Amino acid sequence: MQALTDSAITAASQARDWQDAQAGDQAAFARVYAAQVGSVYALCLRMTGDRANAEDCTQATFVQAWVKRDSFRGDARLGTWLHRIAVNTVLGTKRKLAAQPEVQALVEQEPAIPAESYDRDLERSIARLPERSRQVFVLHAVHGYKHTEIAELLTIAEGTSKAHYHRARELLRQHLSARDSTAPSAADAGAPSPFRPDDTGQEQPQ
Repeated sequence: MQALTDSAITAASQARDWQDAQAGDQAAFARVYAAQVGSVYALCLRMTGDRANAEDCTQATFVQAWVKRDSFRGDARLGTWLHRIAVNTVLGTKRKLAAQPEVQALVEQEPAIPAESYDRDLERSIARLPERSRQVFVLHAVHGYKHTEIAELLTIAEGTSKAHYHRARELLRQHLSARDSTAPSAADAGAPSPFRPDDTGQEQPQ
């Protein structure tokens, strides 16, 4: 109960800060930034697989949020609104890189791995997924977007989104199974599976 109360207080405080930010209060916007930057960065990092690119996209997201602050009407949670800006920023960056192949080659090196991760191997596996499959997986499994929403964001068919998602799950399962086969002691210790049942009875990463 206390956790729910603290969460409600935090949400109310952020709502007040955002209202002040919309009125032009930069200090209030800085507080919103401090509260939301970790979540936005995590999304950008998982979408790009590159730490430097993720940092740039994170900064660009908050610049856009400041510029477009009056467009937020409260129809969705603030975090959801920021995440949508972040996704569009990442996709826009990818489109710009596609027009500059020499730059794209520089950022498509070994994927960066978060310095702190609840499962470093899982994060590494996500980062190494094929780009489109990684994007779909992150949006659907990690951030809860529906396939219809993903299709609209990525300008692909809904069935294509589902296909990329299932491909991502299979590739993750293969990698994590290979990891477990080389670390029997962890399995013997009863380490929790990184997969959980979804509403169809299948499993997906937690």
